[in-house]
Amino acid sequence: MEYKVSVIIPVYKVEKFIERCVRSLMEQTMTEVEYIFVDDASPDSSITILRRVLADYPERISHVKVLTHAENKGLPAARNTGLAVVQGEYVFHCDSDDFVEKDLLSTLYETACRENADIVWSDYYISYPNNERYLKQPSYDTPEAALKGMLHGRMKYNVWNKLARRRLYIDHHITFPAGYAMGEDMTMMFLFSYAHKVAYVGKALYHYVSNSASMTNVFKPKHMIELKYNADRVLAFLEERYHGTWREEGYSFMLLMKWSFLAGHDSKLYPFWKEWYPESNSHIWNSKEVSLRIRFVEACAAHGQFWLVTLHDWIVLRFLYGIMYKK
Repeated sequence: MEYKVSVIIPVYKVEKFIERCVRSLMEQTMTEVEYIFVDDASPDSSITILRRVLADYPERISHVKVLTHAENKGLPAARNTGLAVVQGEYVFHCDSDDFVEKDLLSTLYETACRENADIVWSDYYISYPNNERYLKQPSYDTPEAALKGMLHGRMKYNVWNKLARRRLYIDHHITFPAGYAMGEDMTMMFLFSYAHKVAYVGKALYHYVSNSASMTNVFKPKHMIELKYNADRVLAFLEERYHGTWREEGYSFMLLMKWSFLAGHDSKLYPFWKEWYPESNSHIWNSKEVSLRIRFVEACAAHGQFWLVTLHDWIVLRFLYGIMYKK
């Protein structure tokens, strides 16, 4: 069979979630799909559960590969292991603690064919234990506009709500940053840079399962090193690819990368905001893509008025957002 889509699913410590994920993939309305599960040396019963669930879908078995790492290598390396063997015209990444709508692949693929698009993205849900939040994504007419949208923070660069033509990976030698998991999704920006045409589906097709500890993990020393590595990787790419003509977008991206230090509910993080990319501070007011509120808070930080940053955190991020997005 010639596969229209290849789905790469890294597996590591997801025994509580993987059954729901696998069933949502096996019950896709599209048939010409191959599934590449990558066991990243998971120490729990995730793979046992995976094989048990797969047995319920005998019609899919011949289109499934389960690859195994002898030792844990991390999420980016697992994605690369999958990329090395995929055969589909397009590639989709699904995290094994998440789940998808049954028409996800058919909807994205049909849109790609109709629009002759190299990349298609959709809206998505953030799933909490008791409810879900709909995340609408912007629509852009060109890959360049979409890439700038990601650099400014208007569009998410998440890997898991995007279908990308496999040739983009192959022709431009694009892989994920093995060993640097935090921020590895930024790799999608490289794909957009080389795409010729893109398309958007205004429908939520992916359910991202929120982990309450995930934001805290950003601020662990190891993860901050990884995040900085991936941010620097993007900035170096922009400089080389666009020969210095996207400097303003680069400054906006720097500010985006350190915004979490102002929005992390911890004043101990404020010194990191000052330390990371200080050259971007003089460009705070230049980005009209960023909300006035965020630029105001950043300007307060740039002038050392962190008491206003803390006030914003308590009133807006904790109180107002707590009411709006009650989990």
